[in-house]
Amino acid sequence: MRAFCGIDWASDHHDIAVVDETGSLLARARIDDSAEGLDQLLQVLAAHGDSSEESIPVAIETSRGLLVACLRATGRPVFAINPLAAARYRDRHTVSRKKSDHLDAMVLANILRTDAAAHRMLPADSEVAQAVAVLARAQQDAVWDRTQAGNKLTSHLREYFPSYLAAVRHRREGIYHPIARALLAAAPTPGQAAKLTRPQLRAVLKKAGRKNTIDTEVERLHSALRASQMRHLPLVEEAMGRQAIALLRQLEAACASADELAEAAVQAFGAHADADIITSFPGLGPLSGARVLAEIGDDRTRFADARGLKAYAGSAPVTRASGKSVSVAARRVKNQRLAGVGYMWAFSAMAHSDGARAHYDRRREAGDRHTAAQRNLFNRMIGCLHHCLTHRVPFNEAVAFPTSKDPRLTLAA
Repeated sequence: MRAFCGIDWASDHHDIAVVDETGSLLARARIDDSAEGLDQLLQVLAAHGDSSEESIPVAIETSRGLLVACLRATGRPVFAINPLAAARYRDRHTVSRKKSDHLDAMVLANILRTDAAAHRMLPADSEVAQAVAVLARAQQDAVWDRTQAGNKLTSHLREYFPSYLAAVRHRREGIYHPIARALLAAAPTPGQAAKLTRPQLRAVLKKAGRKNTIDTEVERLHSALRASQMRHLPLVEEAMGRQAIALLRQLEAACASADELAEAAVQAFGAHADADIITSFPGLGPLSGARVLAEIGDDRTRFADARGLKAYAGSAPVTRASGKSVSVAARRVKNQRLAGVGYMWAFSAMAHSDGARAHYDRRREAGDRHTAAQRNLFNRMIGCLHHCLTHRVPFNEAVAFPTSKDPRLTLAA
Protein backbone atom coordinates (compact mmCIF):
# COMPACT_ATOMS: atom_id res chain seq x y z
CA MET A 1 0.00 0.00 0.00
CA ARG A 2 1.15 3.53 -0.73
CA ALA A 3 2.09 5.84 2.10
CA PHE A 4 1.92 9.61 2.43
CA CYS A 5 3.87 11.86 4.78
CA GLY A 6 2.88 15.17 6.34
CA ILE A 7 5.28 17.44 8.22
CA ASP A 8 4.14 20.22 10.53
CA TRP A 9 7.07 22.64 10.34
CA ALA A 10 8.31 24.72 13.29
CA SER A 11 11.44 26.71 13.98
CA ASP A 12 13.17 24.13 16.20
CA HIS A 13 11.23 20.87 15.70
CA HIS A 14 8.91 19.15 13.23
CA ASP A 15 5.99 16.77 13.76
CA ILE A 16 5.72 13.88 11.29
CA ALA A 17 2.71 11.76 10.37
CA VAL A 18 2.67 8.89 7.85
CA VAL A 19 -0.69 7.54 6.67
CA ASP A 20 -1.69 4.79 4.25
CA GLU A 21 -4.23 4.85 1.40
CA THR A 22 -7.13 4.42 3.82
CA GLY A 23 -6.01 7.31 6.05
CA SER A 24 -4.86 5.06 8.89
CA LEU A 25 -1.89 6.36 10.84
CA LEU A 26 1.22 4.29 10.20
CA ALA A 27 3.78 6.31 12.15
CA ARG A 28 4.21 9.54 14.04
CA ALA A 29 7.29 11.26 15.41
CA ARG A 30 8.74 14.57 16.47
CA ILE A 31 12.19 15.35 15.13
CA ASP A 32 14.68 18.12 15.76
CA ASP A 33 15.64 20.62 13.09
CA SER A 34 19.05 19.03 12.65
CA ALA A 35 20.93 16.42 10.64
CA GLU A 36 19.98 13.81 13.24
CA GLY A 37 16.34 14.73 12.84
CA LEU A 38 16.58 14.35 9.07
CA ASP A 39 18.13 10.88 9.50
CA GLN A 40 15.29 9.93 11.83
CA LEU A 41 12.73 11.11 9.27
CA LEU A 42 14.37 9.11 6.48
CA GLN A 43 14.42 6.00 8.68
CA VAL A 44 10.68 6.38 9.38
CA LEU A 45 9.96 6.71 5.68
CA ALA A 46 12.20 3.75 4.80
CA ALA A 47 10.38 1.61 7.34
CA HIS A 48 7.14 2.18 5.42
CA GLY A 49 8.24 1.40 1.89
CA ASP A 50 10.25 4.45 0.86
CA SER A 51 12.84 3.62 -1.81
CA SER A 52 14.70 5.24 -4.67
CA GLU A 53 12.28 3.62 -7.13
CA GLU A 54 9.11 4.75 -5.30
CA SER A 55 9.58 7.63 -2.88
CA ILE A 56 6.96 8.57 -0.33
CA PRO A 57 5.60 12.05 -1.17
CA VAL A 58 5.88 14.71 1.53
CA ALA A 59 3.58 17.66 2.27
CA ILE A 60 4.85 20.65 4.26
CA GLU A 61 3.63 24.22 4.73
CA THR A 62 6.79 25.91 3.47
CA SER A 63 8.94 25.82 0.36
CA ARG A 64 12.16 27.00 2.03
CA GLY A 65 14.61 25.92 4.67
CA LEU A 66 17.23 23.22 5.11
CA LEU A 67 14.71 20.44 5.70
CA VAL A 68 12.92 21.15 2.42
CA ALA A 69 16.21 21.49 0.55
CA CYS A 70 17.46 18.13 1.85
CA LEU A 71 14.18 16.39 1.04
CA ARG A 72 14.29 17.78 -2.50
CA ALA A 73 17.89 16.60 -2.84
CA THR A 74 16.71 13.02 -2.22
CA GLY A 75 14.57 13.29 -5.37
CA ARG A 76 11.26 12.69 -3.62
CA PRO A 77 8.09 14.66 -4.45
CA VAL A 78 7.69 17.58 -2.03
CA PHE A 79 4.44 19.57 -1.95
CA ALA A 80 4.40 23.02 -0.36
CA ILE A 81 0.82 23.42 0.91
CA ASN A 82 -0.50 26.92 1.42
CA PRO A 83 -1.20 27.38 5.17
CA LEU A 84 -4.61 28.87 4.35
CA ALA A 85 -5.52 25.79 2.33
CA ALA A 86 -4.29 23.54 5.13
CA ALA A 87 -6.49 25.39 7.61
CA ARG A 88 -9.53 24.73 5.42
CA TYR A 89 -8.68 21.01 5.24
CA ARG A 90 -8.36 20.91 9.04
CA ASP A 91 -12.08 21.67 9.36
CA ARG A 92 -12.81 18.50 7.37
CA HIS A 93 -11.11 16.35 10.00
CA THR A 94 -12.42 17.91 13.20
CA VAL A 95 -15.62 19.90 13.74
CA SER A 96 -14.52 20.95 17.23
CA ARG A 97 -11.79 23.12 15.64
CA LYS A 98 -9.15 21.69 17.92
CA LYS A 99 -5.58 22.11 16.78
CA SER A 100 -2.27 20.42 17.53
CA ASP A 101 1.01 19.90 15.74
CA HIS A 102 0.30 16.20 15.26
CA LEU A 103 -3.17 16.93 13.87
CA ASP A 104 -1.68 19.41 11.40
CA ALA A 105 0.82 16.79 10.22
CA MET A 106 -2.06 14.31 9.78
CA VAL A 107 -4.03 16.89 7.79
CA LEU A 108 -1.09 17.50 5.47
CA ALA A 109 -0.59 13.78 4.88
CA ASN A 110 -4.26 13.33 4.09
CA ILE A 111 -4.17 16.23 1.63
CA LEU A 112 -1.74 14.19 -0.46
CA ARG A 113 -3.82 11.05 0.01
CA THR A 114 -7.02 12.61 -1.31
CA ASP A 115 -6.14 15.71 -3.36
CA ALA A 116 -2.53 15.46 -4.49
CA ALA A 117 -3.54 16.28 -8.08
CA ALA A 118 -4.97 19.62 -6.94
CA HIS A 119 -1.65 20.77 -5.49
CA ARG A 120 1.61 21.61 -7.20
CA MET A 121 4.81 19.77 -6.46
CA LEU A 122 7.92 21.87 -5.91
CA PRO A 123 9.71 22.21 -9.26
CA ALA A 124 12.93 20.37 -9.99
CA ASP A 125 14.93 23.52 -10.77
CA SER A 126 18.64 23.29 -11.49
CA GLU A 127 21.24 24.40 -8.99
CA VAL A 128 22.02 27.52 -11.04
CA ALA A 129 18.34 28.49 -11.21
CA GLN A 130 17.98 28.10 -7.45
CA ALA A 131 21.06 30.27 -6.90
CA VAL A 132 19.64 32.93 -9.22
CA ALA A 133 16.37 32.81 -7.28
CA VAL A 134 18.15 33.41 -3.96
CA LEU A 135 20.16 36.35 -5.29
CA ALA A 136 17.37 37.97 -7.31
CA ARG A 137 14.89 37.82 -4.44
CA ALA A 138 17.49 39.11 -1.99
CA GLN A 139 18.25 41.99 -4.34
CA GLN A 140 14.55 42.81 -4.62
CA ASP A 141 14.28 42.79 -0.81
CA ALA A 142 17.31 45.10 -0.63
CA VAL A 143 15.63 47.50 -3.06
CA TRP A 144 12.54 47.54 -0.87
CA ASP A 145 14.72 48.16 2.20
CA ARG A 146 16.47 50.99 0.34
CA THR A 147 13.14 52.57 -0.53
CA GLN A 148 11.95 52.30 3.06
CA ALA A 149 15.18 53.82 4.41
CA GLY A 150 15.01 56.63 1.84
CA ASN A 151 11.40 57.41 2.75
CA LYS A 152 12.27 57.60 6.45
CA LEU A 153 15.18 59.93 5.79
CA THR A 154 13.15 62.13 3.42
CA SER A 155 10.34 62.41 5.94
CA HIS A 156 12.82 63.41 8.63
CA LEU A 157 14.54 66.02 6.43
CA ARG A 158 11.20 67.66 5.63
CA GLU A 159 10.90 68.52 9.32
CA TYR A 160 14.05 70.63 9.53
CA PHE A 161 16.03 70.77 6.25
CA PRO A 162 13.70 71.44 3.26
CA SER A 163 16.35 73.46 1.42
CA TYR A 164 18.49 70.33 1.09
CA LEU A 165 15.60 68.38 -0.46
CA ALA A 166 15.02 71.23 -2.89
CA ALA A 167 18.72 71.18 -3.81
CA VAL A 168 18.77 67.47 -4.72
CA ARG A 169 15.25 67.19 -6.12
CA HIS A 170 16.31 67.94 -9.70
CA ARG A 171 18.02 64.56 -9.97
CA ARG A 172 15.91 61.57 -10.93
CA GLU A 173 17.43 59.47 -8.14
CA GLY A 174 16.87 62.27 -5.62
CA ILE A 175 18.22 61.43 -2.20
CA TYR A 176 19.51 58.05 -3.42
CA HIS A 177 22.11 59.65 -5.71
CA PRO A 178 25.72 59.38 -4.43
CA ILE A 179 26.16 63.16 -4.61
CA ALA A 180 23.05 63.73 -2.50
CA ARG A 181 24.24 61.26 0.13
CA ALA A 182 27.77 62.69 0.20
CA LEU A 183 26.39 66.21 0.54
CA LEU A 184 24.18 65.28 3.49
CA ALA A 185 27.07 63.47 5.20
CA ALA A 186 29.21 66.61 4.86
CA ALA A 187 26.52 68.99 6.15
CA PRO A 188 23.56 67.37 7.95
CA THR A 189 22.06 70.67 9.21
CA PRO A 190 21.05 73.93 7.49
CA GLY A 191 23.66 75.84 9.48
CA GLN A 192 26.49 73.57 8.40
CA ALA A 193 25.28 73.52 4.80
CA ALA A 194 25.22 77.32 4.61
CA LYS A 195 28.87 77.42 5.72
CA LEU A 196 30.12 75.08 2.99
CA THR A 197 32.59 76.89 0.75
CA ARG A 198 33.00 76.39 -2.95
CA PRO A 199 36.22 74.35 -2.52
CA GLN A 200 34.46 72.12 0.02
CA LEU A 201 31.50 71.59 -2.35
CA ARG A 202 33.92 70.81 -5.15
CA ALA A 203 35.61 68.18 -2.95
CA VAL A 204 32.23 66.63 -2.09
CA LEU A 205 31.30 66.35 -5.77
CA LYS A 206 34.62 64.76 -6.71
CA LYS A 207 34.36 62.31 -3.82
CA ALA A 208 30.90 61.28 -5.05
CA GLY A 209 32.25 60.64 -8.56
CA ARG A 210 31.26 63.83 -10.39
CA LYS A 211 33.62 64.54 -13.31
CA ASN A 212 31.86 66.96 -15.67
CA THR A 213 30.50 70.51 -15.18
CA ILE A 214 31.68 70.56 -11.58
CA ASP A 215 31.92 74.34 -11.39
CA THR A 216 28.34 74.77 -12.58
CA GLU A 217 27.05 72.29 -10.01
CA VAL A 218 29.11 73.95 -7.27
CA GLU A 219 27.48 77.31 -7.98
CA ARG A 220 24.02 75.78 -8.04
CA LEU A 221 24.48 73.99 -4.71
CA HIS A 222 26.21 77.01 -3.15
CA SER A 223 23.15 79.12 -3.91
CA ALA A 224 20.52 76.45 -3.08
CA LEU A 225 21.97 75.58 0.35
CA ARG A 226 21.88 79.26 1.33
CA ALA A 227 18.24 79.70 0.43
CA SER A 228 16.01 81.16 3.11
CA GLN A 229 14.08 78.62 5.19
CA MET A 230 12.48 78.23 8.61
CA ARG A 231 14.86 76.97 11.30
CA HIS A 232 14.66 75.09 14.61
CA LEU A 233 16.53 76.17 17.72
CA PRO A 234 20.28 75.48 17.39
CA LEU A 235 20.43 72.54 19.82
CA VAL A 236 17.28 71.00 18.36
CA GLU A 237 18.65 71.41 14.84
CA GLU A 238 21.91 69.75 15.82
CA ALA A 239 20.04 66.82 17.39
CA MET A 240 17.95 66.37 14.27
CA GLY A 241 21.13 66.43 12.20
CA ARG A 242 22.54 63.57 14.27
CA GLN A 243 19.36 61.62 13.68
CA ALA A 244 19.67 62.29 9.94
CA ILE A 245 23.22 60.89 9.96
CA ALA A 246 21.96 57.71 11.66
CA LEU A 247 19.21 57.33 9.03
CA LEU A 248 21.75 58.08 6.29
CA ARG A 249 23.92 55.19 7.46
CA GLN A 250 20.94 52.86 7.08
CA LEU A 251 20.35 54.20 3.57
CA GLU A 252 24.01 53.80 2.65
CA ALA A 253 23.99 50.18 3.82
CA ALA A 254 20.78 49.43 1.89
CA CYS A 255 22.18 51.04 -1.29
CA ALA A 256 25.43 49.07 -1.00
CA SER A 257 23.53 45.80 -0.43
CA ALA A 258 21.23 46.41 -3.41
CA ASP A 259 24.18 47.18 -5.71
CA GLU A 260 26.26 44.19 -4.59
CA LEU A 261 23.36 41.76 -4.85
CA ALA A 262 22.41 43.13 -8.27
CA GLU A 263 25.93 42.45 -9.52
CA ALA A 264 25.89 38.92 -8.06
CA ALA A 265 22.42 38.17 -9.50
CA VAL A 266 23.43 39.35 -12.97
CA GLN A 267 26.59 37.26 -12.85
CA ALA A 268 24.72 34.11 -11.79
CA PHE A 269 21.99 34.74 -14.37
CA GLY A 270 24.58 35.04 -17.15
CA ALA A 271 25.78 31.50 -16.40
CA HIS A 272 22.31 30.03 -17.02
CA ALA A 273 21.39 28.46 -20.35
CA ASP A 274 18.11 30.43 -20.57
CA ALA A 275 19.76 33.84 -20.15
CA ASP A 276 20.16 34.53 -23.87
CA ILE A 277 16.55 33.63 -24.65
CA ILE A 278 15.12 35.68 -21.78
CA THR A 279 17.18 38.78 -22.56
CA SER A 280 16.25 38.55 -26.23
CA PHE A 281 12.84 39.93 -25.25
CA PRO A 282 12.42 43.71 -25.47
CA GLY A 283 12.27 45.29 -22.04
CA LEU A 284 14.18 42.54 -20.24
CA GLY A 285 17.76 43.21 -19.16
CA PRO A 286 20.10 41.03 -17.11
CA LEU A 287 18.66 42.06 -13.73
CA SER A 288 14.97 41.97 -14.69
CA GLY A 289 15.65 38.74 -16.58
CA ALA A 290 17.19 37.26 -13.45
CA ARG A 291 14.03 38.15 -11.53
CA VAL A 292 11.86 36.46 -14.16
CA LEU A 293 14.00 33.30 -14.11
CA ALA A 294 13.97 33.31 -10.30
CA GLU A 295 10.18 33.04 -10.24
CA ILE A 296 9.47 30.70 -13.17
CA GLY A 297 12.54 28.45 -12.74
CA ASP A 298 13.89 26.15 -15.43
CA ASP A 299 11.77 23.04 -14.81
CA ARG A 300 9.78 22.96 -18.07
CA THR A 301 7.27 20.46 -16.64
CA ARG A 302 6.18 22.97 -14.02
CA PHE A 303 3.66 24.67 -16.33
CA ALA A 304 1.77 22.41 -18.70
CA ASP A 305 1.00 25.29 -21.04
CA ALA A 306 1.23 29.06 -21.32
CA ARG A 307 -2.12 29.47 -19.58
CA GLY A 308 -0.72 28.03 -16.37
CA LEU A 309 2.23 30.42 -16.44
CA LYS A 310 -0.06 33.39 -17.13
CA ALA A 311 -2.26 32.49 -14.18
CA TYR A 312 0.81 32.09 -11.95
CA ALA A 313 2.05 35.54 -13.03
CA GLY A 314 -1.37 37.11 -12.44
CA SER A 315 -1.58 38.51 -15.97
CA ALA A 316 -4.54 36.33 -17.00
CA PRO A 317 -7.94 37.49 -15.71
CA VAL A 318 -10.09 35.32 -13.51
CA THR A 319 -13.75 34.57 -14.32
CA ARG A 320 -16.36 34.21 -11.59
CA ALA A 321 -19.65 32.70 -12.75
CA SER A 322 -22.72 31.80 -10.72
CA GLY A 323 -26.04 31.27 -12.44
CA LYS A 324 -26.63 34.22 -14.75
CA SER A 325 -23.95 36.32 -13.06
CA VAL A 326 -20.59 36.36 -14.83
CA SER A 327 -17.73 38.72 -14.01
CA VAL A 328 -14.16 38.95 -15.28
CA ALA A 329 -11.64 40.64 -12.99
CA ALA A 330 -7.92 41.00 -12.48
CA ARG A 331 -6.30 38.09 -10.68
CA ARG A 332 -5.28 38.92 -7.11
CA VAL A 333 -3.82 35.57 -6.02
CA LYS A 334 -0.55 35.43 -7.92
CA ASN A 335 3.21 35.52 -7.62
CA GLN A 336 3.64 39.11 -6.53
CA ARG A 337 7.33 39.27 -7.42
CA LEU A 338 6.72 38.04 -10.97
CA ALA A 339 3.76 40.38 -11.37
CA GLY A 340 5.93 43.28 -10.20
CA VAL A 341 8.72 42.64 -12.68
CA GLY A 342 6.07 42.03 -15.35
CA TYR A 343 4.73 45.55 -14.91
CA MET A 344 8.22 47.02 -15.46
CA TRP A 345 8.82 44.60 -18.33
CA ALA A 346 5.69 45.68 -20.20
CA PHE A 347 6.42 49.36 -19.59
CA SER A 348 9.96 49.06 -20.93
CA ALA A 349 8.92 46.85 -23.85
CA MET A 350 6.72 49.62 -25.23
CA ALA A 351 9.81 51.81 -25.66
CA HIS A 352 11.86 49.09 -27.39
CA SER A 353 9.28 47.25 -29.50
CA ASP A 354 6.94 48.73 -32.10
CA GLY A 355 4.76 45.64 -31.86
CA ALA A 356 4.44 45.93 -28.09
CA ARG A 357 3.57 49.61 -28.36
CA ALA A 358 0.96 48.92 -31.04
CA HIS A 359 -0.56 46.15 -28.90
CA TYR A 360 -0.82 48.52 -25.92
CA ASP A 361 -2.38 51.25 -28.09
CA ARG A 362 -4.98 48.82 -29.44
CA ARG A 363 -5.99 47.85 -25.92
CA ARG A 364 -6.29 51.51 -24.93
CA GLU A 365 -8.43 52.26 -27.98
CA ALA A 366 -10.63 49.29 -27.05
CA GLY A 367 -11.38 50.96 -23.71
CA ASP A 368 -8.79 49.50 -21.34
CA ARG A 369 -7.28 51.75 -18.72
CA HIS A 370 -3.49 52.07 -18.57
CA THR A 371 -2.95 49.34 -15.97
CA ALA A 372 -5.28 46.89 -17.72
CA ALA A 373 -3.65 47.50 -21.11
CA GLN A 374 -0.18 47.07 -19.63
CA ARG A 375 -1.23 43.87 -17.86
CA ASN A 376 -2.64 42.57 -21.15
CA LEU A 377 0.69 43.31 -22.85
CA PHE A 378 2.53 41.45 -20.09
CA ASN A 379 0.09 38.57 -20.61
CA ARG A 380 1.05 38.46 -24.29
CA MET A 381 4.79 38.72 -23.61
CA ILE A 382 4.91 36.02 -20.96
CA GLY A 383 2.97 33.70 -23.27
CA CYS A 384 5.64 34.31 -25.89
CA LEU A 385 8.32 33.64 -23.27
CA HIS A 386 6.78 30.25 -22.48
CA HIS A 387 6.82 29.37 -26.18
CA CYS A 388 10.43 30.50 -26.67
CA LEU A 389 11.73 28.65 -23.62
CA THR A 390 9.85 25.50 -24.54
CA HIS A 391 11.10 25.48 -28.15
CA ARG A 392 14.54 26.96 -27.33
CA VAL A 393 14.23 29.89 -29.76
CA PRO A 394 14.90 33.61 -29.18
CA PHE A 395 12.23 36.27 -29.35
CA ASN A 396 11.08 37.21 -32.85
CA GLU A 397 8.94 40.33 -33.04
CA ALA A 398 7.56 39.43 -36.48
CA VAL A 399 6.15 36.23 -34.96
CA ALA A 400 5.07 37.67 -31.63
CA PHE A 401 3.29 40.69 -33.15
CA PRO A 402 2.40 39.76 -36.76
CA THR A 403 1.26 42.57 -39.02
CA SER A 404 -0.37 40.34 -41.62
CA LYS A 405 -2.94 37.56 -41.64
CA ASP A 406 -0.37 34.94 -42.60
CA PRO A 407 -1.11 31.96 -40.28
CA ARG A 408 2.60 31.11 -40.24
CA LEU A 409 3.18 34.33 -38.30
CA THR A 410 0.65 33.51 -35.64
CA LEU A 411 2.00 32.55 -32.24
CA ALA A 412 -0.37 31.22 -29.62
CA ALA A 413 0.05 33.56 -26.71
